[in-house]
Amino acid sequence: MNSEEKKSPQEGKQEEKALLIPQSNSHLEKVEINIQEFRDIIKDITENSSVVSLKEHVQHMKGSRYQHCYEVAYYTYVLSKKLGLDYISATRGAMLHDFYFYDWRNKGVEGQKRFHAYRHPRIALNNANENFELNEVEKDIILKHMWPLTISLPRFSESYIVTLVDKYCATKEFLRYLKYRKYTKKLRKSRRNGKGVLDE
Repeated sequence: MNSEEKKSPQEGKQEEKALLIPQSNSHLEKVEINIQEFRDIIKDITENSSVVSLKEHVQHMKGSRYQHCYEVAYYTYVLSKKLGLDYISATRGAMLHDFYFYDWRNKGVEGQKRFHAYRHPRIALNNANENFELNEVEKDIILKHMWPLTISLPRFSESYIVTLVDKYCATKEFLRYLKYRKYTKKLRKSRRNGKGVLDE
């Protein structure tokens, strides 16, 4: 078990704000969504030093792997609770679904990029098992989150939820990146022309 790192409530709120996670649950009161409950469900995970280190690893484009997992965990929490599923296991499994530490873009390592989609779920599961006690739902979520690339079908509804949410969040991160690139390209062009973006 790795040592834990404590995080202030303010830091947690800043992370959620950066991920566009709502600070109010007024629009979801019918399904009893509670931000504090979400934080409590994954508290031991988000305070684990190995998980915290995922902030140092880029996931999709510019966001960190930690941010990606946190966002997937939040939307999994919302959907699973709304659908009456085991939202606790689903949320925890989602937070650990990409619990690995290598850079999959590194072409210098033989097969790392080519086989990443197939190999990283097992690596993430091994890392999660070393740091936490997992139930069968959580294990299945981590191992099958790349379905349909994985041969075996997910065993639980919660696993399908994480699979879909993971792809949704990855797509959203890619679109954010395209928007960021468009803005920075426009900014560089404006600077060359001697005027700001707002002047255009």
